[in-house]
Amino acid sequence: MGVLRSTAGAAVFVLGTRPEIIKLAPLAESLGELAVVVDTGQHYDPMMSGAIYAECGLPAPQVRLAVGGLPRSAQVGQGLADLGALFARAVPAVVVVQGDTNSGLAGALAANACGVPLVHVEAGLRSHDRRMPEENNRVLIDHLADLLCAPTPGNAGNLRAEGIAGHRVALTGNTVVEAVLRHLPEPEDRRKLLAHHGVRAGEFVLATVHRQENTDDAAALREVLSGLSRCAGRGYPVILPLHPRTLAAVTSLGCGDLLGGLLVTGPLGYSDFLGLAAEAALLVSDSGGLQEECTVLKRPMVAVRTSTERPESLDGFVRLVPPGAGLHREIDGFLADVAGCHARLAALHSPYGHGAASQRIAGLIQERFLVHS
Repeated sequence: MGVLRSTAGAAVFVLGTRPEIIKLAPLAESLGELAVVVDTGQHYDPMMSGAIYAECGLPAPQVRLAVGGLPRSAQVGQGLADLGALFARAVPAVVVVQGDTNSGLAGALAANACGVPLVHVEAGLRSHDRRMPEENNRVLIDHLADLLCAPTPGNAGNLRAEGIAGHRVALTGNTVVEAVLRHLPEPEDRRKLLAHHGVRAGEFVLATVHRQENTDDAAALREVLSGLSRCAGRGYPVILPLHPRTLAAVTSLGCGDLLGGLLVTGPLGYSDFLGLAAEAALLVSDSGGLQEECTVLKRPMVAVRTSTERPESLDGFVRLVPPGAGLHREIDGFLADVAGCHARLAALHSPYGHGAASQRIAGLIQERFLVHS
């Protein structure tokens, strides 16, 4: 399992998935040598976690755990046990978690059990859909946290409604803005990227599918893939980086026939993905993070979901549509006027801030938890 070194006066970042790495990297950079990383191994595919460390400039983990591949309960339980043992031997000044993952919940529970202050980055998001494992995770983390970094006023309002307010809650913006601005390739590099994939700017669709609600249900997965095939039939090629979960589902559920007309790739590096997203006509995805990123990139998105914890994105950028006939209609509607849609979005501001969230959060962490340690 490994041993933590030099945690006295340090902020220990507990993470285990690609989105956490992307969103916490700017904050870790702001804290410099005060940031120590523990990776739970929730994402263990090299393209989902390993390679992204170097790309985002996040310090290499001092400790790597191995909860990946376990059921949710086992991921949380094993992560809690391992992290609790680490923190008992080397007590951090503060533990930092992000979002709503099993890794984040394990880190929050371990910090609480060991009496270590907890910071929750991206606090207060609510879908009000308790069927989502992520919703339960984020609610539990919020109620354990000592500092809750709410990206938007709506997120802070959610926390107040649950009795969490006062000095525990800070309105910070979202670190995703810094991540996008930092890693978006320059126009010339984007042109090379388009040429590599054989597509033209504004004339293709970029899609991702990975959520359990879409990959574990054969009917839902077929609806999503058939909707993407319709795009290709309308003259908009579809680039589909396949998440490992989706690849396994396509195989086990017998949906491979629907991939034939799509430009299927493996998981992409973050910069390459952003470069394609910035030049796409439309994004089709069930990703929560992409609902934020599209507001910075000024691109429309069809979110293939029944609920969202990011309602701010629905104000112009995102349409929320479950798999089915409505999905086809929304895609067709966006593709009917790509240029007009892009022009409208270019005039909108992202609801997630202007790229100062990491500095704001780092200042709060140092002031409250590190300055006297």
